[in-house]
Amino acid sequence: MKSKTKILASGEGYDIAIIEIGGTVGDIESLPFMEAVRQMQVELGRNRAMLMHLTLVPYIASAGETKTKPTQHSVKELRSIGLQPDILICRSDHHISQDNRRKIALFTNVEERAVIMCEDAQSIYQIPRTLHEQDLDDLICERFGLDVPEADLSDWDKVVEAQLNPEGTVTVAMVGKYVELPDAYKSINEALLHAGITHKVDVKIDYIDAERLEDDDTLLAQLKEANAILVPGGFGERGTMGKIKAITYARENNVPYLGICLGMQLAVIEYARNVLNINANSSEFDRKTAEPIIGLITEWLDERGELQIRSDDSDLGGTMRLGAQQAELVSGSKLAQIYGANNITERHRHRYEMNNRYIEPLEQAGMTISGYSAKQHLVESVEISEHPWFVAVQFHPEFTSSPRGGHPLFNSFVKAAKNHSEAK
Repeated sequence: MKSKTKILASGEGYDIAIIEIGGTVGDIESLPFMEAVRQMQVELGRNRAMLMHLTLVPYIASAGETKTKPTQHSVKELRSIGLQPDILICRSDHHISQDNRRKIALFTNVEERAVIMCEDAQSIYQIPRTLHEQDLDDLICERFGLDVPEADLSDWDKVVEAQLNPEGTVTVAMVGKYVELPDAYKSINEALLHAGITHKVDVKIDYIDAERLEDDDTLLAQLKEANAILVPGGFGERGTMGKIKAITYARENNVPYLGICLGMQLAVIEYARNVLNINANSSEFDRKTAEPIIGLITEWLDERGELQIRSDDSDLGGTMRLGAQQAELVSGSKLAQIYGANNITERHRHRYEMNNRYIEPLEQAGMTISGYSAKQHLVESVEISEHPWFVAVQFHPEFTSSPRGGHPLFNSFVKAAKNHSEAK
């Protein structure tokens, strides 16, 4: 019941709600959600609920054929718990013949035209057209009685064209501590890809292990080859000295730099240490530091202007500042120019904030505080006006990037990387 209530609540105020249930049919973890969906289908009725099932149709190289049995078995498992798919999306790395499509339809009790082929593509952004050409959108609109105009995928076609036919290449060095698993930074990877599409360049990401960079100066060669440097978010002290080394290199050598979340906090620490000459640190790394330029906060105003008070025992991550928050950008700052606005809303996920008593000495030394949280005056962004492109933000702009327009901050960052590449 709790799962069903949450699913229904998530669609409140919308005409269509798309609910994704991950996992594998038959796994115990997904059973409560499957049951919630079954009950919802009964309560909402056929014209208000539709079940789409994504399955794998593997290709057996030794036999030279695709196998439909896994799909048949998966649907059988679904039907055993009271769920009959209306549409099947069949993933495969090879073409699925029309005969196999008919076979799948026959043994799963799904209309043949509702068995949709989804062959691996060079770009994921080619998939919308693949689905459209098989009338998936028409099937959905017919089911819900929606009278809508023909889909215009011209923007998607431009996205695919720009991605597959770039006019240049830029390299971004991403200095993090989870680089052995690049998908740990999936949202940032995609935001850089989107910005590359916007500027018609292929963005190559050179992952650099921050912990290794602390002691291995040979990795500096990778920084020297990069057209821009990015330090993403993270938690904990491990690898921070390597990230600070990368920030120093970017600042001193006029390499475009983008810091996100922890990447902003470390940019502030680096500037305080190397420009202000104070032994600044974060209380996250050293609770006894004499210069806590980054510290823990326990209260702030949320995007509705309501006071949020947190302790270590609070829900939603204890003292963590989560979700969409308003920010006010300083007029004339680089960030305000990038956004084309002085008031923005971005998503957050962090516990520590910059200590405001260091604002004045930092600004006197050349670092601009370019953004503050609405009313609460927590520091949201910093930049260096004497640097060609040095911007760091406390929020996570990657969460709101899209392939058809990118995100203004990433677009500007990749443009700066492109300019740096051309100037070399």
